[in-house]
Amino acid sequence: MINLAQVKKNPLISEYIRQTEKSLAALSYTDHGLRHCNLVADRARNIAKEIGLAQKEQELASIAAFCHDMANFLSRTYHNYLAPLLFQQVFINQFTPEEMTEIMQAIANHDKDEMNFTTKISAIVVLADKSDVHRSRVTVSKMEDIKADIHDRVNYATKESKLKVEKDKKRITLTLKIDTNFVPIVGYFEIFTERMVFCRKAAEFLGYNFGLVINKFRLL
Repeated sequence: MINLAQVKKNPLISEYIRQTEKSLAALSYTDHGLRHCNLVADRARNIAKEIGLAQKEQELASIAAFCHDMANFLSRTYHNYLAPLLFQQVFINQFTPEEMTEIMQAIANHDKDEMNFTTKISAIVVLADKSDVHRSRVTVSKMEDIKADIHDRVNYATKESKLKVEKDKKRITLTLKIDTNFVPIVGYFEIFTERMVFCRKAAEFLGYNFGLVINKFRLL
């Protein structure tokens, strides 16, 4: 089995992510490129480590997390299905069938709540991905463009974003600091309620409760 560092060095994976960043920037989407991939991979590894998974599972979770968005350059609508197929083509015979299947499933499941969780890796990738809200995700530069889109407004207003695992309390908490002078708290729930429900289901599969704290006020 290869590790995340080797995956990151693969020229095809690098190009897929580069083209994804370029394609979604053309659509004025929030960042789904290298910054997002690295952050989600780091969070996935940390979650896996904090809940006590073995080193191998930590590696698989971080690999799936790093590659989860890389097919957006082919299709925004079906990127979660195309990405695991690309991954399998690039790394065929470099993972056991079980490892490959777990990675592919985790990538496919990260964006669609149509399958019940069957692996911890899939649940971890959802938590790592859906918790990434921050002004550094905004790719447009003009303030009038930022204000024109609810996703950009909410991300731009979010000054801090942290995901914490409390193993003793069996809780995984997303803590945000939002500039309410730029966007009201309700703006966050306009676009992220479905994602928070997805996170709650993912946390519950891992045996944890999901918490949400915004501006020091616990909402979940």
